[in-house]
Amino acid sequence: MNPGGEYEDTLLVARREEVASDVVALTLRHPAGRDLPAWEPGAHLDLVLDAGPARRYSRQYSLCGDPADRASWRIAVLRVPAGRGGSAHVHDTLTEGSAVRVRGPRNHFALRPAARYLFVAGGIGITPLLPMTAAAEAAGADWRLLYGGRTRASMAFADELASAYGDKVRLVPQDEEGLLDLAPYLTAPHLTAPAGPGTLVYCCGPEPLLQVAEEACRDWPEGSLRTERFQPRTDDAGTEPGGRAFELVLTRSGLTLTVEPERSVLRTVEAAGVPVLYSCEEGTCGTCETDVLEGEVDHHDSVLTDEERASGETMMICVSRCRGPRLVLDL
Repeated sequence: MNPGGEYEDTLLVARREEVASDVVALTLRHPAGRDLPAWEPGAHLDLVLDAGPARRYSRQYSLCGDPADRASWRIAVLRVPAGRGGSAHVHDTLTEGSAVRVRGPRNHFALRPAARYLFVAGGIGITPLLPMTAAAEAAGADWRLLYGGRTRASMAFADELASAYGDKVRLVPQDEEGLLDLAPYLTAPHLTAPAGPGTLVYCCGPEPLLQVAEEACRDWPEGSLRTERFQPRTDDAGTEPGGRAFELVLTRSGLTLTVEPERSVLRTVEAAGVPVLYSCEEGTCGTCETDVLEGEVDHHDSVLTDEERASGETMMICVSRCRGPRLVLDL
């Protein structure tokens, strides 16, 4: 356990598979054969990557194996040439037998019970949806998966899904059929089950796909659409702190601090010597989620739903701030 009470340990890469063009799947096990913490569909894991004495950083990857298998965890990683280096490190450095530090799992994309589901994946966004489709099938729910990618060869687990579920899975390689068109599935319920009232939609993939899904579901009942992002929302303030100074009270630490206009809550807390877990610093991973005891939060994350934001019960302290003069946190 780390200071935040979250599981953290060193695991071994027990198996490495090339599951698509530029996508590698890693199966992780404890070196002593111990059971790993339980998780549910939608959960992700931090890999704490070591690039030398001067650089240690973490990246988040969705768990895409079987939650019933307590002996191992599986993740799949897309090589992103223009990324921040995490995927290249995984592809170029981690082989079978490699040791890797892990932290988590945590879940901000949990699968809620429903009679009908529509799962929408773009590219590597298929990973959190793999255990979701299995759970929906096991529960006897009515469901369908729409899965788009650049080419068929780039679509990880496509053959596995098609073989297991047949016509419940719609594969749309862009070079063969063009971009995945969500409109028929989200706006015309008579064209295909399970779209329509009472359906939960889970969508993960690149930002343009998520924006299309959000626009198409705008008039659906609140909470019908759940999304998971790889990057901050394009319509939000993201990582820019900005704003005005405010008083910050940390109840468990007994500290009262000032958050300056150009400094984040996270950096203010860290500078005061209070240990806090964080990772992406973009408001996308949920690692730094903190309970709010008092104050109105100015949310800028890409994790919380509108309902969760409105409740004001938690915030991502790496990007979110206070709308008023005072904020009280359970830290």
